[in-house]
Amino acid sequence: MTAEQASVSEREQKILGIIETARAKRAKFGDPHVTMAHGAGGKATQNMIEGLFVPAFGGRLAQLADAGELDIDGVTLALSTDAYVVKPLRFPGGSIGELAVNGTVNDLAVSGARARALSISLVLEEGLAAEQLRAETDAIASAAAAAGVQVIAGDTKVVERTRAEGMYICSTGLGRRDPRATLSPASLVPGDRILLSGSIGEHGMAIMLARGEFELAAAIESDTRSLWPAVDGLLGAAGKDLHCMRDATRGGVASVLNELARASSVAMYVRESAVPVKPAVAAAAEILGLDPLYVANEGKLLAFVAPHAAEDALAALRTVAGGEQAAEIGEVRGQPPGMVLLETGFGGRRVLDQLVGDPLPRIC
Repeated sequence: MTAEQASVSEREQKILGIIETARAKRAKFGDPHVTMAHGAGGKATQNMIEGLFVPAFGGRLAQLADAGELDIDGVTLALSTDAYVVKPLRFPGGSIGELAVNGTVNDLAVSGARARALSISLVLEEGLAAEQLRAETDAIASAAAAAGVQVIAGDTKVVERTRAEGMYICSTGLGRRDPRATLSPASLVPGDRILLSGSIGEHGMAIMLARGEFELAAAIESDTRSLWPAVDGLLGAAGKDLHCMRDATRGGVASVLNELARASSVAMYVRESAVPVKPAVAAAAEILGLDPLYVANEGKLLAFVAPHAAEDALAALRTVAGGEQAAEIGEVRGQPPGMVLLETGFGGRRVLDQLVGDPLPRIC
């Protein structure tokens, strides 16, 4: 090693040490007001959840998983809930009704449970066209049928004009944990391979372009779909060697990697060149100054698999619709803990940090 290389290495280690120390501090919620950043899935959201909600509610919420589990008479059930405030209500490749089903189904799926029942709550704005309401009702029904889940309960409220931008939807899903699943956000170990189930960024970019705020057009559609077929394939191929899964929604792939690196006190090393991004998404993101790694998805997951099972798991993903471009994008290492490092296409390396907010708000 040359003196110059040693100096660069020392500087890098010093910087990483500073970041690691800052991240080790306990999350606090000290903001005087709620901002849009608190709902974006980044650092502000993390501080609100870990600094306010977890201390208040404790229990299994502290695990920060996509779904909570409870045992009833020897049966392990999984429960997940979510709210959808997407703008616009309909966009290329999907709509708010379809998202409300797939998002909750997917949170259960990556927790190792197949959704069995949904409860749907609608908050409707006065003046919403009946045709729009009917279209979203049909979208919910179609997505539920495709995912093999029943809508068994719900509620409806109407608020004054300008209070809900047409419609908000809250969905809660109940599922039974698959006996093959032994998953935990804290179960990652050095050597695990990081698998991505397909190309990223389509949902967030489809939403942004559908808003018509930029003179930019591209053939990009949301990737919203049920992830249970992909999860089923992974469980069949890897079983107990599948350590954790997470769907990369708000905050994208980068946020998921950061959350899990912290939860397991491990480091993530990701190869930028291995991350699949469709040309249209890459071009649109470059024009808008966005990094696809931070852009939301609604039909992609990250899976963390023991090395000897990675090849079979990847093959299983590629047989599922939407998983044709599945790829191994990196690996888990021991140092520096809690950090995500990206090996860039230019041969360098940089920290892939968690954003404070989200460059694309109101995308789900």
